[in-house]
Amino acid sequence: MFNEANSVEAFVLDILVHQLGWEFIPAKELGRKIDDVFLMGELIDALTRLNPEIAAHPEYADDVIHHLNAILLSVQSDGLVRANEHFTEWLRDDLTMPFGENNDHVPVRLIDFKDLTNNRYIVTQQVTFKPAKVEKRFDIVLYVNGIPLVVGEAKTPTREAISWFDGAEQIQKYEETVPSFFVPNLFSFATEGKTYRYGSVRMPLDLWGPWRDEDDDRYLDGLEAVQASVEGMFRKEVLLDIQRYFTVFSASKHRKVKIICRYQQYQGANKIVERVRLGLKLNQALRGLIWHFQGSGKSLLMVFAAQKLRLDPELKNPTVLVVVDRIDLDTQISNTFNAADIPNTVSTDSRDELQRWLAQDMRKIIITTIYKFRESNSILNDRSNIIVLVDEAHRTQEGDLGNQMRDALPNAFLFGLTGTPINKRDRNTFWAFGAEHDEGGYLSRYSFEDSIRDEATLPLHFEARLIELRIDREAIDEAYANITGHLTEEDQANLAKMAGKMSVLIKTKERVQRIVADIVQHFRRQIEPNGFKAMIVAFDREACVMYKSELDKHLSPEASEIIMTVNSGEDEYKPYDRSKTDEEDMLDNFRDPAHPLKVIVVTSKLLTGFDAPILQAMYLDKPIKEHNLLQAICRTNRVYPRSDDRPAKTHGLIVDYIGVFDEVARSLTIVDEEIRRVVENIDKLRDQLSPAVEKCLQFFPDVDRTIGGYEGLMAAQQCLPNNDIRDQFAADFSVLARLWEALSPDPVIVPHREDYRWLSQVYQSVKPPSGQGKLLWHALGTKTLELIHENVHVETVRDDLDTLVMDAQFLEDLLSGKNPEQAKILEFKIIARLQKHKNDPQFIALGYRLEKLREKHERGLVASIEFLKTLLDIAKDVVRAEKSVETVIAAREEEGIAALTELLNAIKGDETPVMVERIVQDIDEIVRVVRFPGWQQTNAGKREVKRSLRGALQKYQLHKDQDLFDKAYEYIEEYY
Repeated sequence: MFNEANSVEAFVLDILVHQLGWEFIPAKELGRKIDDVFLMGELIDALTRLNPEIAAHPEYADDVIHHLNAILLSVQSDGLVRANEHFTEWLRDDLTMPFGENNDHVPVRLIDFKDLTNNRYIVTQQVTFKPAKVEKRFDIVLYVNGIPLVVGEAKTPTREAISWFDGAEQIQKYEETVPSFFVPNLFSFATEGKTYRYGSVRMPLDLWGPWRDEDDDRYLDGLEAVQASVEGMFRKEVLLDIQRYFTVFSASKHRKVKIICRYQQYQGANKIVERVRLGLKLNQALRGLIWHFQGSGKSLLMVFAAQKLRLDPELKNPTVLVVVDRIDLDTQISNTFNAADIPNTVSTDSRDELQRWLAQDMRKIIITTIYKFRESNSILNDRSNIIVLVDEAHRTQEGDLGNQMRDALPNAFLFGLTGTPINKRDRNTFWAFGAEHDEGGYLSRYSFEDSIRDEATLPLHFEARLIELRIDREAIDEAYANITGHLTEEDQANLAKMAGKMSVLIKTKERVQRIVADIVQHFRRQIEPNGFKAMIVAFDREACVMYKSELDKHLSPEASEIIMTVNSGEDEYKPYDRSKTDEEDMLDNFRDPAHPLKVIVVTSKLLTGFDAPILQAMYLDKPIKEHNLLQAICRTNRVYPRSDDRPAKTHGLIVDYIGVFDEVARSLTIVDEEIRRVVENIDKLRDQLSPAVEKCLQFFPDVDRTIGGYEGLMAAQQCLPNNDIRDQFAADFSVLARLWEALSPDPVIVPHREDYRWLSQVYQSVKPPSGQGKLLWHALGTKTLELIHENVHVETVRDDLDTLVMDAQFLEDLLSGKNPEQAKILEFKIIARLQKHKNDPQFIALGYRLEKLREKHERGLVASIEFLKTLLDIAKDVVRAEKSVETVIAAREEEGIAALTELLNAIKGDETPVMVERIVQDIDEIVRVVRFPGWQQTNAGKREVKRSLRGALQKYQLHKDQDLFDKAYEYIEEYY
């Protein structure tokens, strides 16, 4: 019925030919030899057609082909990426040959990028390639002017264990065994009819990306999603646009990699270009605000945009100004430009140099800082085709510096790019960059949710590990009165202000010792074994030194380093005063998985613009606010592919020791859908089979199930248009599948065999895919899957606090101040916890004057709840509650013991042991150990208490009495 050839492969080809205008030629009719990379006739025709010099001297085509073949052969010595880079230079008209008059060098065009109709676009299938002893066959190949730019691999949509990943893995093997065919390659793609992914040569499969329309908010999956991807990416103008402007070759420390744009970078950069084109036509300087979430490739978006702006002939050789907000240019943006080796790119650290360049009308990509516009009191250049791309627009663009830049370049186009969502309260930022006609104020928006869905970045897990301090109010009051009795009230207040600073509490030696010990234990248990590294964010530079000193007691000295700014004359920090080169070498060591440097300690450096995918955990012990906070924690969300000795990074982890996220702490209850029990009586099962089949078939009225291929599969999928209907079908088919498995090979299933086969294939085709064929639907359930799509869920951790998986909504709530009642909910939770854990260290009220300082501590911290408020607000409530609660809790638990005793006495029979008191005591002791505050509201808590209760009853052979178990659990749930 449905296989890869008649469904997925045929479907993609049908779109390419009938909707996008590609010409299909069967592989046998291409006129190529089995070891040919090019369609030689097509290539020679294109060279002649696009190059007048070759048309006049046809023999010149042989010279070009000789050079191209030499690049194919060089792959054996240079490697695929370098050979691909060299071939790309030919494809982009960057290379010349002495074909002009007097042997002058002229560009050689392999593709016409101006008039796309001058090119020939051929698609074929099942191309056999055998350059030597190894023979490979490619499912789909797309040729432009006889050059194979794209290779595609299609897999079946109806087999559970097969996904796009299998096709991509196959392409990677092709790259290894027959690399010469991929020397001209722009990108390759793989799909199994559910998911479409593409990647460039030698790109790790974890980094293969999807292709979507940024402005299309429809939810698509199955063949419709693949159709949207193919239609979007394989339009001729898009494919050649990517070829010319949207690939770069970046040099890392050890190797060169090919980077191809993700769809949000492509569409965001083109929106910038289109707005500049429009503005020049209208003779009006336009602007735009681009929000692409942290870690989703904003630096590369700027590279692609600058590259296309510079090369676009309509813009008449513009100047592109890339403005960063750091005092120095050592930023991720400038490093990305430098690594990509973008032509005509210069950087300046000098204010005079920048002003001279602008005054001299330099036409290049200039990377500079916003601070270089300081004291620029005149117009430096009033030309209209100056385009300014401002990184992290919300920071320095709202004051005098931004105004000075605008005054210096009055007719420039201004585009602000930010990695953090900007609230509408940030009116200055919207005024500076946002255009009124842009929906939501953004020219291009790529949210956290989009980034997670596309696997451009990783989810952020937040783990609160609040340090409980014992602060004795009476002792503080008494000691304070003794030492300040002779002072005036004003002097007392000033002294209390100094003593009550947050740094006094945070940098307490004992507190630092406890935190470092906890960090090391956590790091060794959860981070280091997987090959990842960590960052500690300390309160200030003094705290950095304290942390390093303590770390050296637990780890080898070379395992940690401090990265911080050291000013002239600060002898106490002199050991950490490093040159830029030394610091960069140290950070390269940190990025190196084999280097012993595992932990870096910072206070402000590296919290923005630092990119180290190996970094997974951030241990946060500094109050940071708003945009700075979001930027800091997103240092951990970079994708890091797996290797032979290391798993892929699945999330970034923020371990919070200071309560920065208390405001948004929330409990989510995951309600699992009840699993229907299949009746074990075989006769009843037989009776249920036919109705179950019919119930599933009712989802597909008027569908002709005899039609195979993608037409039949699409018709079936269109009957399941949304998640609700799909979930209903999945639930009903799950019942049918269990019945089928229970009855097989009973003859009763024979009449339904074809229907069941058809239903199962449709079911498999709509199940959500995983990276390696491990599908999520059955494993997690549809309710949980829906929750995962929203990227929100909570897991109970051992210290009874919650681990939050932060999604877009979470962060938007954080920045917009939504859900203020969460602060009160959190307060009640902690109070309840303290009330029920009388043996744990308690928060005790601070002294009167410290309490007076609470509001000043709160100001400057994110939102309305932070560490000190947790300490001070809740401490006084606990002190007041302890006396009354102790009696109430004791009385309540005594009621529980009495109720259990009464229950056991009521059911006691001849075979029941008489030691009722002993049984109750065992139950009471075990439940007290495993319970925790709020356990009744969590699935994990309920499971643990039930398991412990059953174990206690088993000791007395009472565990099989379900009625006893249920009633005992009811009493425990009520009284404990």
